[in-house]
Amino acid sequence: MRQILYAVLFVLMCVLKAPLAFGEADRPGSKDYPGISRMPGYHITDYRDSQFDSFVFAVTDGGKDKTMPVEGHMYTFRYDLDKNSQLLSDLQIVRNFQNAVGAIGGEVLRDAGTIDRETTLRFVKGGNEVWVAILTRGHGNTYHMTVVEKQAMKQDVTIDAKAMTKDLSNSGRVAIYGILFDTGKSELKPESEPSLIEIAKLLNQNPSLKVYIVGHTDMIADLALNMRLSQARAQAVVDALVSKHGIASTRLIAFGNGPYAPVASNKTEDGRAKNRRVELVEIATQ
Repeated sequence: MRQILYAVLFVLMCVLKAPLAFGEADRPGSKDYPGISRMPGYHITDYRDSQFDSFVFAVTDGGKDKTMPVEGHMYTFRYDLDKNSQLLSDLQIVRNFQNAVGAIGGEVLRDAGTIDRETTLRFVKGGNEVWVAILTRGHGNTYHMTVVEKQAMKQDVTIDAKAMTKDLSNSGRVAIYGILFDTGKSELKPESEPSLIEIAKLLNQNPSLKVYIVGHTDMIADLALNMRLSQARAQAVVDALVSKHGIASTRLIAFGNGPYAPVASNKTEDGRAKNRRVELVEIATQ
């Protein structure tokens, strides 16, 4: 009888110890980012996988702190320390990720903080930039990780020449969201070509039509930069329509309006995405 009791107690002890041996359970449906392992002794308590979103990374450039919005496939994680696991310092967590990224040729773009620490990292994976932000909380009890695989959004909604004609007739303007640029740049991305074709079709179908090509930005970054960027982007559209699609330059005027005409709140990413656009504005004639 005593042997049976000891056997039962042994089994119970094994069952009770099993969760500690294998760590606490992750949040259902969550998983580590491929290629970036977690710190030992931590489990995922919050997780989000967004096909396309934006995150503003903190970077240090020339000794000055700046922000860099990056768009693409975004993952967010919160890792909490398992019960009875060894507590790690915030510095130990941050240095582990910095060293791991450095080992594959990546770079540290920011290293800040003394108690709650943060770091921004960047490396190349499969030909694409991957940005990583690590933020520690609670003296090693918790750390947050945000990963963005930088990429342009797949444009699912397009507007054709017929719809553009209708909008110009009704309101004198039409917003084009299929004209795409990399963050902070004015070179047209190849994904913009379908929208350029429809703009050229609109102009060819209406030979007397003249338009302003107006560039708009959100309110991230400083005003002077946004004004220059919006002008350069508008000019890039004009140049493409003239050089690639045979539209007379006398029918097009580029104008950069920066953040001055938002169509949505700049407090949310969805609103900022709506504000980043190119518009055609009809030049009315008597």
